[in-house]
Amino acid sequence: MSTFSLRKYRRITVKIGSALLVDRSSGLKQDWLASLASDIGKLSADGAEILVVSSGAIALGRTILGLGRKALKLEESQAAAAVGQIALAGAWSQALACNGLRSGQILLTLGDTEERRRYLNARATISTLLKMKAVPVINENDTVATSEIRYGDNDRLAARVATMMGADLLILLSDIDGLYTAPPARDPTAAFLPVVERITPRIEAMAGAAASELSRGGMRTKLDAGKIATAAGTAMVITAGTRLSPLMAIERGERFTLFKPSNHPVKGYKTWIAGQLEPSGRLTVDEGAVNALLSGKSLLPAGVKVVEGNFSRGDTVAVLSRDGHEIARGLVAYDAADAVRIAGKKTAEIETVLGYEARSAMIHRDDLVITGHTPEDGISHAQTA
Repeated sequence: MSTFSLRKYRRITVKIGSALLVDRSSGLKQDWLASLASDIGKLSADGAEILVVSSGAIALGRTILGLGRKALKLEESQAAAAVGQIALAGAWSQALACNGLRSGQILLTLGDTEERRRYLNARATISTLLKMKAVPVINENDTVATSEIRYGDNDRLAARVATMMGADLLILLSDIDGLYTAPPARDPTAAFLPVVERITPRIEAMAGAAASELSRGGMRTKLDAGKIATAAGTAMVITAGTRLSPLMAIERGERFTLFKPSNHPVKGYKTWIAGQLEPSGRLTVDEGAVNALLSGKSLLPAGVKVVEGNFSRGDTVAVLSRDGHEIARGLVAYDAADAVRIAGKKTAEIETVLGYEARSAMIHRDDLVITGHTPEDGISHAQTA
């Protein structure tokens, strides 16, 4: 029997996928949306602050414009998003109003969470909406974005929003009821995992691809979201959103996977670093550097073996072990060209190589966050809070 309850959480981010909200033939699933809005109303009445990250603009716009299932050109996707976004925002506003709730629309692109100043501006706007007792309804700004339409997903955006706003729970409503040891549609022997203590390489290997033509994510992007969320101290739940009242279904104990938050979460400024979705480069380091980072030290050039990417000083880069596993992320102190020149060099050699006095650390410990070093399999077989 699960002891998990949504009512213990004070700030919850809920992500909804396109396939849950939009039917290919008939458009918006009005009854489903009404049931979810009712769930949000109940949680709000209990004192929780709810943030919604809603996909569906392009899918809804396709239906309204009669574009069918054909592959869309970039400009057609953007046009569909423009049409669909108005309908989507109106539907959310009406559904939430029926439960006594006000709402506000926030459209974000990748830069709004990756660039520090824009990140702080977005956080301030959403915080103000919450103070005014309005439900923020957030989506990618697909009408102008390019890479987001082709490669993005709202799972990672939802995690970014959850950590940016200090949510203590992120709920990903999906077309599957949780994480399995393999994609259950392809492997009938796949076992359901009720609790994931931490997301390890073994857990990541269980992910499959997107299950719906309307969805751009899949279990892999959900695990990416989980890594962002749990590192910042936000618990995450993946559960089926296909049923009516999907949030109250969690309360009733219907099946879901709980990803537990880190026991040592990053906070504040380092939350922004750890949650960067697209590192500008990668630094592969030796075992000595890995051990130094795990003990709280800075990354020195001597431990860097391979430099990849075209990054500038101050950009976020990923730090990898020699076997390719990510160890940390941080703000690099050198442009890529200079990083290549000093990789593997001792501190005393840096000035001679570069011709000027420079920082001793490739990434200073104050600008570095450990993101992945736990060797355990991360699996728990008892579903508890």
